[in-house]
Amino acid sequence: MSFSQGVDPNVATGAPPRRPRVPGRACSWRDPIRCRRGARPGGGGAGICVGTTPSSTGLRDDKLTPLSSSRLGTYAGGVSPGLLGGTPGEAVRHCSAPEDPIFRLSSLYPYLFPGIIKSRDMSRKRHRLVPETTGLKRRRKQGPVESDPLRGELGSARAAVSELMQLFPRGLFEDALPPIALRSQVYSLVPDRTVADRQLKELQEQGEIRIVQLGFDLDAHGIIFTEDYRTRVLKACDGRPYAGAVQKFLASVLPACGDLSFQQEQMTQTFGFRDSEITHLVNAGVLTVRDAGSWWLAVPGAGRFIKYFVKGRQAVLGMVRKAKYRELLLSELLGRRAPAVVRLGLTYHVHDLIGAQLVDCISTTSGTLLRLPET
Repeated sequence: MSFSQGVDPNVATGAPPRRPRVPGRACSWRDPIRCRRGARPGGGGAGICVGTTPSSTGLRDDKLTPLSSSRLGTYAGGVSPGLLGGTPGEAVRHCSAPEDPIFRLSSLYPYLFPGIIKSRDMSRKRHRLVPETTGLKRRRKQGPVESDPLRGELGSARAAVSELMQLFPRGLFEDALPPIALRSQVYSLVPDRTVADRQLKELQEQGEIRIVQLGFDLDAHGIIFTEDYRTRVLKACDGRPYAGAVQKFLASVLPACGDLSFQQEQMTQTFGFRDSEITHLVNAGVLTVRDAGSWWLAVPGAGRFIKYFVKGRQAVLGMVRKAKYRELLLSELLGRRAPAVVRLGLTYHVHDLIGAQLVDCISTTSGTLLRLPET
């Protein structure tokens, strides 16, 4: 009799020795689950044959390694019990097809069909990312509405005119022109136009202000304080041939008549002006021809102001037009660098755009939004 000792092949080849397999806790045997369709255990058709886990592995059904999609097809078509962990002599369990409700109770369902059951973590993330349409939406907390200095509503047209006069760039014209404010600018500070017109009319009748026609538009009315107008006109006509006619006009016509225009009959019969004197007034720039036998009250040297004003208005409108959605916050517009053609200042033109309704003003939490009206 010969005795032979078994040699570990790993030791013989120089590989580390294999660790002995430690048996785990045995899994209790379960009774076979019958299919409701009456399929025989171990057979094909509507059922899937699943073997019980061997006791040596110490693994439960819910701890089985997930199967790949290629191996999943082998299970569905009927697989041998040995591949699932059982032996041909062991009893097998017969589970229903995926459409059977009882199949959902099996612990193998997440591994055999991983695409059907969604992860709870993903569900929680999806609930946080996608709001429910039937639930209550989270409302944005309303903050305080920022007030813009240009939109401060003044109740007095007199105060509005005084504030606008401060914006007039006197140094641009070397103090040769009296400060001029437009009627449309007053509307930006006194939104009630009826109140603004009534108060301006009262100031005009009292002789405190003079209203002149600027000429580039029928509604373009300039507002000038009477004392400033008289001072600048006398300074512009000093030493000129028509200085006598201008002084006569300022002494007799200006205090007595606050109209915007003058008729020939009124000038000749009421105030005693000859045709030559009226011609001197036109040459001095105090009057401009309206039509035959009629003249507008004017400001000497106002042509340069009108040219700057028209170009500046178009430039500021272009800034709003080029903005996204043709709208721009008032604070953002005033914070930008003005183009070179805007000689009178951005603030001066913004008052005109708002009062002339060339832009729509919309109050938002971020401030006043200027938007071009739809045409």
